[in-house]
Amino acid sequence: MVPEDLEPGAVQIPERDRNAEFPSVAATDEFVISRLEGHDGAGGADDPDEEIVRRPLGFLFWCSVTWVSLVVLAAIFANLLPLPNPDFQNYNLVNAGPSIHHLLGTDDLGRDLLSRLVFGARVSLIVGFGAVAMGMLIGGTLGLISGYKGGTFDVTFNAASFILLAFPAIVAVIAIVAFWGQSLYKITIILGVATIPVMFRIIRASSLAFAERDFVVAARTMGATSRRIVFREILPNVVPVAVTFGLIAVAGVIVVEGSLAFLGLSVQLPTPSWGNLIAEGTSNNLLSTNPLVMMWPALAMFLLLLAINLIGDRLRQRFDIRQGLL
Repeated sequence: MVPEDLEPGAVQIPERDRNAEFPSVAATDEFVISRLEGHDGAGGADDPDEEIVRRPLGFLFWCSVTWVSLVVLAAIFANLLPLPNPDFQNYNLVNAGPSIHHLLGTDDLGRDLLSRLVFGARVSLIVGFGAVAMGMLIGGTLGLISGYKGGTFDVTFNAASFILLAFPAIVAVIAIVAFWGQSLYKITIILGVATIPVMFRIIRASSLAFAERDFVVAARTMGATSRRIVFREILPNVVPVAVTFGLIAVAGVIVVEGSLAFLGLSVQLPTPSWGNLIAEGTSNNLLSTNPLVMMWPALAMFLLLLAINLIGDRLRQRFDIRQGLL
């Protein structure tokens, strides 16, 4: 049936054919409505992509956060805890087993192992987080700018990072420590410098992925300055990657510091650190007479590294931004 207001000679397009010819409007409206309502077009369950992003962090994640928090708080407030002096030697309790007065036992000089373990965590945490913070501040900033600006700036720093990464980092660290000194802040600076090229590569690669996105192009078209684009548009999208990889890097730096301490190239005794505690436990035939001296710091380091890696991996999964959600 032809409507009365249809002009002579005009061809009427049925409603269903009109939607088929111009599907973009209907599809877009349906997509927007479904996103606002949190359902698909058929009124079904939530979008599976949204479920992946919003799913809980999980029991293991919170166990890891709890363990890392306990280690950090114990290291910070070690002086306020009811612990004996970590350097006090009680020759009446040499190589004693766990007891009510010494929960983890004592070493070959009668020093409390729990006290030395808690105070030794300070060195690992300061070096780990301090070195990565330094590498993130310098290398991350350069990578952020390099990924956005490109050109000669990017080529120069990219080539420099390749050169630094080509040289064995552990060899350079050992040589510099042996030449410069073994104080805590020197160890932190040396390992921080070693993390700069790694952080540069990671942040640069992430910045390149966002440098030509639509929101960056729109901001540039509207006259936004380069500083605003870098720090207001690109940086918030790079932060999840930086935090995730930074946590993994902290675990790696703690392992390197422990290796240096095991070789006698980290902080010197009597200042306890997990690395030199492990080294003490493997000397003077203590592995056979009192293996607890080595076991407790090794176990604490293992659990801390495992927790940090679990936190970093779970955050990567949760904040992973995929093309389909942008």
